[in-house]
Amino acid sequence: MKAGIVGYGAYIPRLRIKSSNIAKVWSADPELEAKMINEKTVPNMDEDCATMAVEAARSAILRAGIDPMKIGAVYIGSESHPYVVKSTSSIIGEAVGATPNMMAADLEFACKAGTSAIQIVNSHVLAGKIEYGLAGGSDTAQGRPGDALEYTAAAGAAMFVVGKKDVVATIDSTLSYVTDTPDFWRREGEEFPRHGGRFTGEPGYFKHILGATEGILSETGTTVKDYDYFVFHQPNAKFPLSAAKMLGIPKEKVLTGLLFPKIGNTYSAASILGLCNVLDTATPGSRILMTSFGSGAGSDSFTMTVTDKIGDRRDMAAPVSQMIERKEYIDYATYARYKEKIKGVL
Repeated sequence: MKAGIVGYGAYIPRLRIKSSNIAKVWSADPELEAKMINEKTVPNMDEDCATMAVEAARSAILRAGIDPMKIGAVYIGSESHPYVVKSTSSIIGEAVGATPNMMAADLEFACKAGTSAIQIVNSHVLAGKIEYGLAGGSDTAQGRPGDALEYTAAAGAAMFVVGKKDVVATIDSTLSYVTDTPDFWRREGEEFPRHGGRFTGEPGYFKHILGATEGILSETGTTVKDYDYFVFHQPNAKFPLSAAKMLGIPKEKVLTGLLFPKIGNTYSAASILGLCNVLDTATPGSRILMTSFGSGAGSDSFTMTVTDKIGDRRDMAAPVSQMIERKEYIDYATYARYKEKIKGVL
């Protein structure tokens, strides 16, 4: 019996900053810089990777309709765990009421850590080790003041209950493509990441997105025409659409899962928040292909099929579209304070 998604949940912070406000502070050509993205999400002072993941997990459990004590594993991927030495997964597990006998681990693999968590939990379920597991990604992404990343590094979370019973989408197959490509990195003790500029696109993003996607199509004996939705990691709005064009995917099959223009790059949550939005709208029988990307570098691909259970579950928690529209704008000074970019403040 295949395993799959029993329940899914998303969390998108209410606060936003317009890119034009960032550009006014740092750019010699604010109008040009602001064209990169209109706005992005910002975590409030009481929001971090753990709190956002808990909110998303509670929605996932609500949609799953299960006793959280049946959750036998919690895996969370992030680039912004609140502690260097202390687990985020244990915080999430206890907050949602999972059994203390759960397997738990924090994962890091840049922006694909969330999909890696899903792969691990899916394997535990298929092996019969656990009945249900909780997996996903959550990030409050970092960007050095004045760097191009500051325009896009956003915040958000998506979590999934994986099991075999009453799934809303079966996980039909999964495949990864990984190489040692240092396109983006942050060493221990460094506050902000560094990147290889244009090399984050090629050989970073495109080599791995195409490698994983073409690999899973070949392994499953399917073609682009067999899928209704495609979701790719979205560090910007251009890359996913360019990858789709290279693969011969019609633009309309990508747009539902493309959230970057509205919320920015949510890192470990980026592709799986796109998946949540697809699940909010997909009909039974719809087939989905999702491919994440994490710098360093690697991609995870999944093929999924939506079941007739989706209609009973999606309205049990807030849809992604509602969270996107719930917003409050802040200025750059407030943003810098909330993101702790002002040093020496008590």
